[in-house]
Amino acid sequence: MQIAIIDDDPIARQILRSSLARLGLEVIEFHDGSTAWDYFLANPPRFVITDWLMPNLDGLDLIRNLRSAHFHGYTYSIILTGKEDKTDVVTGLSAGADDYLTKPFDISELRARVNIGLRILELEDDLNRAKEQMERMAMFDYLTGMLSRRAIYSHLQGEIDRFYREGGSLSIMMLDLDHFKALNDSYGHMVGDQALCLVAEQISQSVRPYDWAARWGGDEFLVVLPNTNLEQADAVSNRIHSRIHKLELTVPDKDPLHLHISIGVISTTKVPDGIDGLIQAADEALYSAKKGGKDCIFTKDLQEPDSGKDGI
Repeated sequence: MQIAIIDDDPIARQILRSSLARLGLEVIEFHDGSTAWDYFLANPPRFVITDWLMPNLDGLDLIRNLRSAHFHGYTYSIILTGKEDKTDVVTGLSAGADDYLTKPFDISELRARVNIGLRILELEDDLNRAKEQMERMAMFDYLTGMLSRRAIYSHLQGEIDRFYREGGSLSIMMLDLDHFKALNDSYGHMVGDQALCLVAEQISQSVRPYDWAARWGGDEFLVVLPNTNLEQADAVSNRIHSRIHKLELTVPDKDPLHLHISIGVISTTKVPDGIDGLIQAADEALYSAKKGGKDCIFTKDLQEPDSGKDGI
């Protein structure tokens, strides 16, 4: 880790540098607070050891600047000074310093206090990694690796916001694996999970780079197709349907299983009912595909109330 030392006394900086280098730390030095602050604005520090009394910008003001800047990640700071009065200690800590060390300092005490700061920063890093992992788990489906329902809902809202600004067309596709309950009942949930993963893979490989695909829940999937009219969306849905029709799911000691999927596709140039209205319309299109015999595609232009076409 890099640690910044700020002190107008070159001998003090030399002592700090040699002591910290023995801890395996990368040391950068500044002779006053103003020079250090200019550097920190472009390179936010993680660990700072600063003298209190310095020209231009003293240590307390430097720490106040660090606290008010709200850099990404915490900056641990230790203030050095010859002042020993308890009121001075309180003043330094109240300014935002994490620790306080009086001059002349003991080298072993300095290293011990630095190690405390390093442990705190390491704990922050661990917490941030755990937070990122939890956020990723919330954004991606654990089984298929596709976007989660929460994530696709957020992306769809973003597309609707863009749609309101720029216009154009927007299509949504709802997909459902046919006879999934019977597959689970006959072959078990592990085979059912394999089927879902295969279908998810084919959907992900069939959509375009700028489309959004997610597992909506259970055996349902949702695809958001930005800047896409009904004809273009129909082409994507046919590509998905064709790829899934060619799948064979291998089951031990049994004949390979062939998977079938129903797809409902809607397209619109207006979004009067917001995100929930679009999802409901896509769900109704999927229901029409199911009602029409399953293993087919039902498309509907929302601007044409009487439209609705079965395919395949």
